[in-house]
Amino acid sequence: MNNSPPPIWHHLPTETLPKHLGVDAASGFSEHEAANRREKFGLNRLTPKKGKSAIVLFLSQFHHSLIYILLVSGFVTGFLKSWLDAGVIFGVVLVNAVIGFIQEMNALKAIAALAHALSVSAAVLRDGVRIVIAAEDLVPGDIVFLQSGDKVPADLRLLRSRELQIDESALTGESVPVEKQTEPLPSDTLLADRSNLAYSSTLVTYGAGVGIVIETGDRTEIGRINRLISEATELETPLTQKIAKFSEFLMWFIIGLAALTFVAGWLRGEAPIDTFIASVALAVAAIPEGLPVAVTITLAIGVRRMARRHAIIRKLPAVETLGGTSIICSDKTGTLTQNQMTVQAIYAGGACFEVRGAGYSPEGDFCLDQQTVKPADHETLVEILKAGLLCNDARLVEDAEGWRIEGDPTEGALLVAAHKAGLHHGLLQQTHPRLDAIPFESAYQFMATLHHNQASDTRHIYLKGSVESILNRCATAFDANLNPVALEPDAIQQQVNELAARGLRVLAFARGERAADDLSQVNHEHVAEGLTFLGLQAMIDPPRPEVIDAVAHCRRAGIRVKMITGDHIGTAIAIAKQIGLTGENEPLLALDGRALAEIPDQDFAEITDHTTVFARVAPEQKLRLVTALQSRGHIVAMTGDGVNDAPALRQANIGVAMGITGTEVSKEAAAMVLTDDNFATIAAAVEEGRGVYDNLVKFITWTLPTNIGQGLVILIAVFAGIVLPILPGQVLWLNMTTAVLLGLPLAFETKEPDIMRLPPRQPEQPILTGLLMFRTLLVGLMLAACAFALFEWELMHDEPVEKARTAAVNVFAVGQAFYLLNCRSLTHSMFKLGLFSNLWVWGGIAAMMLAQVAFIYLPTMNWLFHTQALGYEEWLLTLAGGVAVYLVIGVEKFLRARLASADPQVKQVSGYRHEGGDLLAYRDSLIASQQALVYSRWALGFAVFAALLSVATAILVFLN
Repeated sequence: MNNSPPPIWHHLPTETLPKHLGVDAASGFSEHEAANRREKFGLNRLTPKKGKSAIVLFLSQFHHSLIYILLVSGFVTGFLKSWLDAGVIFGVVLVNAVIGFIQEMNALKAIAALAHALSVSAAVLRDGVRIVIAAEDLVPGDIVFLQSGDKVPADLRLLRSRELQIDESALTGESVPVEKQTEPLPSDTLLADRSNLAYSSTLVTYGAGVGIVIETGDRTEIGRINRLISEATELETPLTQKIAKFSEFLMWFIIGLAALTFVAGWLRGEAPIDTFIASVALAVAAIPEGLPVAVTITLAIGVRRMARRHAIIRKLPAVETLGGTSIICSDKTGTLTQNQMTVQAIYAGGACFEVRGAGYSPEGDFCLDQQTVKPADHETLVEILKAGLLCNDARLVEDAEGWRIEGDPTEGALLVAAHKAGLHHGLLQQTHPRLDAIPFESAYQFMATLHHNQASDTRHIYLKGSVESILNRCATAFDANLNPVALEPDAIQQQVNELAARGLRVLAFARGERAADDLSQVNHEHVAEGLTFLGLQAMIDPPRPEVIDAVAHCRRAGIRVKMITGDHIGTAIAIAKQIGLTGENEPLLALDGRALAEIPDQDFAEITDHTTVFARVAPEQKLRLVTALQSRGHIVAMTGDGVNDAPALRQANIGVAMGITGTEVSKEAAAMVLTDDNFATIAAAVEEGRGVYDNLVKFITWTLPTNIGQGLVILIAVFAGIVLPILPGQVLWLNMTTAVLLGLPLAFETKEPDIMRLPPRQPEQPILTGLLMFRTLLVGLMLAACAFALFEWELMHDEPVEKARTAAVNVFAVGQAFYLLNCRSLTHSMFKLGLFSNLWVWGGIAAMMLAQVAFIYLPTMNWLFHTQALGYEEWLLTLAGGVAVYLVIGVEKFLRARLASADPQVKQVSGYRHEGGDLLAYRDSLIASQQALVYSRWALGFAVFAALLSVATAILVFLN
């Protein structure tokens, strides 16, 4: 062999292959030559990508802006000798790092699973002797023998084939085994159509063959997929991206604010240590220490809820990503369909019967003109079903897991159809014992079996195969009463076209009859002519019954579903229409792999964005499709179950693998695994994801006002040159206890009504919109004003500074409890949700109040946090501040709802209502309406804030 580019193997004649590969086809390599080639080409196994060491992976979990903030917070807390709080913060950091480390290690197992796929043996010709060796010892040029049940050990060009069929569904997406042959093919033949090649890790389901190894290890098709997986970019989720940006902004803002505070105090002539403590207090106050804990626990609760709905989340952020999904790219075979070939139509005696039921369960009716009929009343129907059952080598088996097929799926579909009519294989074999058979061969495109009909003491020959092959052998046809009549090829071909237009795979059947003593075996001359045409059986891998509703549910939620399959385009279009991938008045655009390859790069993203079905797609094209859709701003979920889906699963924002039929490779590459292989589970998971994201936004909206208020109190004190109203240790107490006891109950909030009526949120939409930012600032200012006012009120009444600080801390604790009730819903009143629909909220408030009582009255806590007992007056004033917060936000919600009710368009947006229509146009109108509403809300908010500020100013002036 030389170093020139490899030839196009499927295009070469078989007789030239040994010369190209430098091997004697009659004797194979010697062990010495094989060893030399192994030295040159390496072992036949996949090379895993060199990754980071476990230590580096673990340390990389700390490389995050929010983690930096927490570490600084922990060190500062330790510096202030609050070891307990420092330990809690460092514990949070460590737990987050461990979780992230485990997730990343699991994700990298995909390549290891691929390498394990090659751990098989191979029958090979060495020194003229057929021996069995480990597959990893194969080299290019080896002569390999294949038989039913084998896993193909390397990429082979077939030299001989005897009825060889190989299941390539995991690699190409083809739903039925591929019939193999040895003739050369055009050089531009697509991967899935190269019938003279056998690919590594595919399965031989029928027949036997001999092939010559053309590629091994990383150079095989599965090796190429391995490289695609390792090269695919595992994107951050929208949540992690937004939190990273938010954390980075917050980090620099806190550092700048703390530095500004230090400089201001220093310029005022304050002692450096006092100024430094004030700066530290400000930094600690502004850090939301509970945010990572809340994010992790909220996502974990979402994981638990999804597990109950048969969706296992392998990576926590995937929970939130589902909620933002705008496009689901789904594999067809085994995902949208059942991966069980099913006969759906039978043409016999001039009539077309519909067959009900799906899958391998032998239950279903026969219908003619929409009316249920008994098969026994239609003789020709019974005879064609009998032909499908007898001319058949498959077995229908029932076990604890249900019905399954042993053998070819197409033959299995024929068995099931016959069983639905009450025909059973065992009984028919007794009355029609098989005497001989002609196995299926690609050159002839049919199979024939010879039977002794004991009832009539005659020989019956049954044939099944392609329509052209069977019709060429027929002279007559059976009518409805099983009487021979003239054959009408044009009428039959018209029926074939109609069935094929529905995406059905059509097989033709015929029968020959001989006297009992005339025939004891059958050969090709016995079936060359003079047969009687029985009819047609048309089958398809049907869609899952629940998929139709699931797709409709996704469309109502503004999520588009695209089919990406390796199957034929006609079959893919038929399934797409059945499950409703597009609306009744919407065009269904479809492209195959060859058409995709011809699209220029500059047009690829736009064209694929508007295309619904992609057929005969190669693995790298799936990856390219996902990447193109992401470039258009979509959050892409990719479903699949095969090796060929793994690169796209890893590239997608969220990869969804099938738990039952999925390969280990696809499961390891995915972020979510469906334990029931049910596409409908995805719709449920999306709903849960949206609920999780809402709860995260609620928590962030709830927790930030405390940080803003505390920071403002300290900042005002520094610039005013007065004593700090809150100490750093007290800040840490507030942040950690309120986050755990008050904030975490929000993770248990049920989903808002009509959550699946809104289109997906825009990927560029920040976690906190302008409206929520304003509300957060408003509540923060109110808490700061109340805390500062009560602190000054205590000092004016000659109370100790410790008691004044305790009162200020209490304002934040009580105010946060009241604001928590507002945050149970960002748009509705808690009364609409139900006062007791989330008992965790009330339990959290009770626990927080108990903790606060301990903080105020226990001597140990007084000593640790420099607090002092409060009287009933301070409690009454604190409660008044909390009620004010609740009422102001409640009034803001009420007035906003009134504004919305005045405008029908705004009402539609506010009420989460959308009943079909053009989702893109709706999304545009939604954004426009929200923008219009923003101005009204800002005006209302500023009015409320101005009134509150005026009242607060008047009170302070009066007190002074």
